[in-house]
Amino acid sequence: MAAVTSIHEKYMREALKQAKKAYALGEVPIGCVIVHEDKIIGRGYNRRNTDKNTLSHAEITAINKASKKIGDWRLEDCTLYVTLEPCQMCAGAIVQARIPEVVMGCMNPKAGCAGSILNILEMPEFNHQVTVYRGILEQACSDMLKTFFSELRIRNKQEKEARKATLSS
Repeated sequence: MAAVTSIHEKYMREALKQAKKAYALGEVPIGCVIVHEDKIIGRGYNRRNTDKNTLSHAEITAINKASKKIGDWRLEDCTLYVTLEPCQMCAGAIVQARIPEVVMGCMNPKAGCAGSILNILEMPEFNHQVTVYRGILEQACSDMLKTFFSELRIRNKQEKEARKATLSS
């Protein structure tokens, strides 16, 4: 199990590198990599605001790139690593892509669909279920999100105060 954990940590660190790219753009820092035969074949990070596109989630981008690399929509021999529990759209895409394993950093109690609100990945009603590993480098994934949202609240407060000062002068 220790060897499996170290492999999961290795690739979660790669997903964290992708999340840092989102952070640098001012996007919610979520990153994803897809691994096939011990090689990363798809990478993605959150770009919703940058692209002005609801579909620009880390997982969707990584799935698109991995599918192109493999030449198939089925990613049956792959493992997806993501820093935050997938939303309903991404969880659905993971099931549709037939990805057998998902490794997550931290849970998303407000919008997660891999165990928090719903568990789309492991629903027996679907024709495909995913093996899910939770809590890999959880603290690092969670800390990045907490720092981002803390800075965002400070920035929003400063902008609000600046607007207020401009209006009153």
